Amino acid sequence: MPRYKLTIEYDGTAYNGFQAQADQPTVQGAIEAAILAFSGERIRIAAAGRTDTGVHATAQVIHADLERDWPVDTVLNAINAHLIKQDVCVLSAEYAPDPEWHARFSATGRGYLYRILNRRPQPVLERDRVWHVKKTLDAEAMHQAAQVLVGLHDFTTFRDVGCQSKSPIKTLDVARVSRFGEEVHLVFQARSFLHRQVRSMTGTLVEVGLGRWTAHDVKAALEAKDRARCGPVAPSAGLYLSGVRYD
Repeated sequence: MPRYKLTIEYDGTAYNGFQAQADQPTVQGAIEAAILAFSGERIRIAAAGRTDTGVHATAQVIHADLERDWPVDTVLNAINAHLIKQDVCVLSAEYAPDPEWHARFSATGRGYLYRILNRRPQPVLERDRVWHVKKTLDAEAMHQAAQVLVGLHDFTTFRDVGCQSKSPIKTLDVARVSRFGEEVHLVFQARSFLHRQVRSMTGTLVEVGLGRWTAHDVKAALEAKDRARCGPVAPSAGLYLSGVRYD
């Protein structure tokens, strides 16, 4: 039974997150329906991340086990043909590196991008793909404050109350904030993240960018290990799963 490694992108606006749910449109459901339509096989795919409702992806990795050994180009083209009316597509398809390779458990790093449109006029072309913040953000202050979060920490403050992770302790490898014209981009990289950790950190750093918080406040909130000390949680619209690393 060949295992296929697929890299996908999607606009998550119309989906109730990645993970399949009964009677709800999801990214996983759309892909599995496309696989069934072309192969006749009803399978369950595995993914490197489970994005929330409204979250997007530019390079999420999944795998699919099929009974028939299809050429990888056939798998890519056939799935995409049945996704033509969906906001999902397969960017690339290849055989898994080895039989034990797993899209989720073999991953050694994940990257997220958060996009903020920082101008007074509302987004039109990018509606549902950015967080619109009207007041000018100090991206440099946000970047400096973000360095407080880098490293091994107990991220309870930035962990959703419904998070199912066994431990709040994670290592954040990269936290970078940069301005590109009217947009402010936040980049986070780690082996894995807690539920809504990126959106929680982003909302808190925006408070710094607005001058309401300082880097010291962010450090104090982190060290408090108290969800109530988190800043406002950023909306899902600006968040993208931007890559998965396999060493």
